[in-house]
Order: sequence, then structure tokens, then C-alpha cells
Amino acid sequence: MKDQYNIAWWNLENLFDTYDAPDRPEWLQNKLNRELEGWDHNVLGAKIGNLARIIMQMNSNAGPDILGVCEVENKRVLELLVDELRFAVGGRNYQVIHHDMSDQRGIDIAFIYDAAKFTFGEMFSRVVVQRNTTRDILQASFYTRRGNPLILIGNHWYSRMSGELETEPYRIIAGETLSYWMERIVEIRGKDVPIMAMGDFNDEPFNKSISDYALSTHSRMKVINARNPRLLNLMYPLMGRGFGTFFYNNFPYFFDQFMVAKSMLKSNALIRPVQIGSGVYHVNIVMPPEMMAGGDYPKPRCFGRPSSASSYDPGGYSDHFPISVMLEE
Repeated sequence: MKDQYNIAWWNLENLFDTYDAPDRPEWLQNKLNRELEGWDHNVLGAKIGNLARIIMQMNSNAGPDILGVCEVENKRVLELLVDELRFAVGGRNYQVIHHDMSDQRGIDIAFIYDAAKFTFGEMFSRVVVQRNTTRDILQASFYTRRGNPLILIGNHWYSRMSGELETEPYRIIAGETLSYWMERIVEIRGKDVPIMAMGDFNDEPFNKSISDYALSTHSRMKVINARNPRLLNLMYPLMGRGFGTFFYNNFPYFFDQFMVAKSMLKSNALIRPVQIGSGVYHVNIVMPPEMMAGGDYPKPRCFGRPSSASSYDPGGYSDHFPISVMLEE
């Protein structure tokens, strides 16, 4: 009998702590203090409670088996979230994998996993170097109860805030770094180890940073037959339906994605994505009704922050929808 696992990803939208980071540059801390004015324990508690209500609804109200997240400041806020989840989702032994990254603003990538279903192996953080170091790529190795490995690679690529074309070279560097890292994993762990990249890439599946540099495609056979470590992007079947994981100017974007290596597509794969049709896999954008803003566009209901009164919504969640995929072994 096959075992199935629900793997999710979510950009939590600036999950900051209420304490100043000890090693942050003074100029940056002063800037953040202005941005986070009014961000106190009550606001943080409301944000965590709201996030937990969405997470507990994933996987048919059982919660995900592994959740990758980004835009978290430190391990403490993740542990607060896990404490809330343990209370909300019965029977889950959630644990935290976190690494303090190079991003000076202090927004990290991390994983929350159910220790009853997975054993954590090791963690590696790969720094993406642009003109200076920036957000890392985080690799976490897990083992199922059957002893099969599963390598997850969390990504949060450079923002488009300063313009899509102006910032594209930074995401191209991140894509090239991810592809190189994939190649190194195969060299060290072997060609059969299951590998899945996930994250908020701030580009869509068809953008060159992902298609030309991370070597991601919609063609399963191109991935299987390729000599280079190509990736199958599982999001393509969801595109073109008017939905997205992130909205800007009321246009939907598929910034949040799952991509799998050829090792997960072979007939004898140790772990594979659950297929529900020809070229279609069990992948979803998680959009509970309470998380959707009203109006003509089904965008996520953001939480924001008190210092920006026009965008602050204490009943909100995040500016990204979560995504989930079912795997089986």
C-alpha cells in the first residue's frame, strides 16, 4: 500500500518578531523600527493565530506533513507558530528547521515537519551571491518511515519591487545557483534521490530565470531525457485559469511553485508526485474562502502591519496564497 504525504509552501508575509535582532546594521534596524511601529505582542499573536487557522485547514483539515515557509525573521516566531499548530491540529508532532540567512533584512526560509512521519537528516544553506550576499537557498534532507530519502530545496528569490527587468539579473543568478546546487546533490547523493525545489521565486514558470537558468520546463519527457538536471514545473496545468498565488495591480502571478527532478518521475521512483491525469499532478493553490479578499479579483487577504494603516487588516493572513502537492512512495 502506498503512503502519501502532503507538502505545502507558503510565503508568510513578514512574520517579524517583537524584538530587535542583535546583529542587524543600525541603519537597517532604524528603518525596520519605522516600518514595524505598532508591531507588538498582540499584533504578532493575532498574525500567528490567523496563519495557523489556514495551515490547519490544509490536507483536508489534517495540516500538511511538511510546510516550507519564507519571510520569517527567526526561529522563535516559528516556534510560536508551531505551538499554535500543536494546539489547533491534534496529533501532529511538528518540529522546526531554521537557519539564520545572509539577508540583512532578516527574512528567512524554514521548514515545519511532522516528526511522526519524517526523520530530519541534515540541512545545507547555499548563499546566492550577487554584488553582495543575499537570500540563501535552503536544502533540508528528510527520511520517511520506510527509510526513503526526500530532499526539499526552499527558495525565496529577489523581489521585483524595484522593477521586473531591473531586478531580473538577480533572479537569473538565483536560478543558475539552484541548477548548480541540484547538480551537486546528484553527484553526492546519486541520481535516484528524490529532489523537489519549492518556493516564492518572484518570477513565473515561463520567465527565463526559471526556464533557462533553473532549467525548469512543462515537458516531462525533456526532464527524463535530459543530461543536465532539468526540473518538471508542476504549476503549468493550473495556469491560465485566472488564478495565481500572488496578485499585483489585480493581475495574478504564479510566483510560488513546485519543481521536481527526474528522479521523481521515473517508473521506479522512490517518491513521486501523485498524478491525477495525463501530465496533471495533485497540486493546488490553497484558497479558503476567508482568505480571499472581496471584489472581482480572488486575491489573498493580506495582514500588513499597523504602521501602514491603509493596508493593515488584523483579520488578514498573507499577500500570498499557500500551495500544496501530494507525494507518494
